[in-house]
Amino acid sequence: MTDATSRDGTRSGSTAQPVGGAKGPDELRQQIEQTRGQLGDTVEELAGKADVKGRAKARAADLKDKAGAMSVQLRSSAAHAGHAVQDKAGRTGHAAQDKADRARHTPPGRARGAVRAGLGHPRAVAVAGAAAGVVVAASLARRRHHGHC
Repeated sequence: MTDATSRDGTRSGSTAQPVGGAKGPDELRQQIEQTRGQLGDTVEELAGKADVKGRAKARAADLKDKAGAMSVQLRSSAAHAGHAVQDKAGRTGHAAQDKADRARHTPPGRARGAVRAGLGHPRAVAVAGAAAGVVVAASLARRRHHGHC
């Protein structure tokens, strides 16, 4: 038995309702156009999903953009950290210079007391020595950068 569609839109040999519920030829044409549009959209979507090379290129471009943004952010963070270290080294250097100036003007007995105090606090002496090293290194780097060496 074959399913043939009659003039009223019902299929013979079945209990189906009118095809798509169209009430007339104009409405049927409109439904056909709508279905064609939906089918075109679906085909476009499937073609986009099947375009592996295009999707890979788009993903690579996204990753490249993200890497570039991260690079800029890291450079900014590194520059900020460098400035903070340089400022702290400068302050520490000035403090060390002030202490050295005071030590030069300190009577020998007081200097011995300072040395004994330093022996009692080796961590503080190590920090002060490291700070002095940073100051010297920064000074040398600054001179070389400005062409004085």
